[in-house]
Amino acid sequence: MGQAREVMDRLTAAITTADSKAIAELYAPDAVAVTPDGGELHGRDDIAGYWRQMTEAVPDGSYESVHSYEIGNTAIDEGIFRGRNTGPIQLPTGETLPATQKEISIRGVDLATIDDTGHIVDYRLYFDEMEFLDQLGLLPPT
Repeated sequence: MGQAREVMDRLTAAITTADSKAIAELYAPDAVAVTPDGGELHGRDDIAGYWRQMTEAVPDGSYESVHSYEIGNTAIDEGIFRGRNTGPIQLPTGETLPATQKEISIRGVDLATIDDTGHIVDYRLYFDEMEFLDQLGLLPPT
């Protein structure tokens, strides 16, 4: 196992245990992350803030790995994130919604590129945001 894989595994563990400090320490100060719901985030503090909101919304989250890869200095994971929404949901507009108490099960893919110091410098997260909102009961009925 190389450095990229080890860092990605530490990130997954930090997210599923809601360890905000560990999450922040894994990113380089000038890291960039792109997510479906947060857009493009710049810097360790903004990225850690994104994860803090997610772990507060679903504090008991678990992750099931489906596939994991390492190519050079990049780790790639495909997996399923599961949990119950028991905390407030922060919307991109700044609004906060109360917890829905609903279970979620979201399949996603993330990629993390690691620099020579062992920090994530580029992070990409892909998941179906509409499926996420639907599972939370936040979409209008069809």
